[in-house]
Amino acid sequence: MFNKLFKKGANGKGYRYVTFGFMLLGGIAALIAAFVLTLDKFKVLQDPNAVLSCSINIVLNCSKVMETWQSHVFGFPNMIIGLIAFPVLITIAVLGLSGTKLPRWFLISSIIALFLGFLFSYWLFFQSVYVIQVLCPWCLVVTTSMTVMLASYLHFNLKENTFKLKDTLNTKVQYFLKSGFHQMIVLAWIALMVILVFLKFGQALFA
Repeated sequence: MFNKLFKKGANGKGYRYVTFGFMLLGGIAALIAAFVLTLDKFKVLQDPNAVLSCSINIVLNCSKVMETWQSHVFGFPNMIIGLIAFPVLITIAVLGLSGTKLPRWFLISSIIALFLGFLFSYWLFFQSVYVIQVLCPWCLVVTTSMTVMLASYLHFNLKENTFKLKDTLNTKVQYFLKSGFHQMIVLAWIALMVILVFLKFGQALFA
């Protein structure tokens, strides 16, 4: 299904609307998650015993995650980073959908920044699963959204050959993208993360 959507624009620039469309959806979902987490953080600060809507059981519990040092790695709540970064990514997606030609330096610097954010979100994911051993549902939304945004933005930049790959390598990359392997890897990656969560927590997720 996703492969057909990407292939639809193979003879033109249709892939621009698909890639930036997914990036926009991911950005909106992540921004909503960051905003809700910020509101919940204020609730916890006002009342340490407050029961949050995302505190479902012993495993899915935002409150417990907020009490850990991993929730404020840089000295302030992590969600503040999202409130700053996600609107920027949404803006890039909107510019892309409008057909705006972004300069190469901006495309490269922004995808590097997005990749660093992706790494940070997965560091938090693995910290949550294997160290804290409690999951924050809204944080999972952010991690999934980061995956979708990076995959979409990377797909666009590879199609446009933003990285100025040599002809031989670029030909292979274009074949790779056209074959749908990129989307398959993304879906397999997300499925793997879901499996890791189930293997770790099992039935406790629904207790």
